[in-house]
Amino acid sequence: MAKTITLRIEDKVYKVFKKAANGENRSISNFIENAAFSYLLTDQYVSDEEMNDIVSDKNLLKGLKSSLEDIKKGKYKIVG
Repeated sequence: MAKTITLRIEDKVYKVFKKAANGENRSISNFIENAAFSYLLTDQYVSDEEMNDIVSDKNLLKGLKSSLEDIKKGKYKIVG
């Protein structure tokens, strides 16, 4: 069952959401719901199963530790 929440945002943020929602022919509520859901699924979180795979991969952990040591030693190059 769908839930209702209240969200307080600044006028300038509202205008951005409104413009983006109109551009996708969605309501603001639907746009915010989909944008937030997409963000959570793609940018910030991994499942417990994925995290278990990461922490159990000895070669990956060894490579990450080595990379951190290289960074501390200044052995890196920023490419753009």
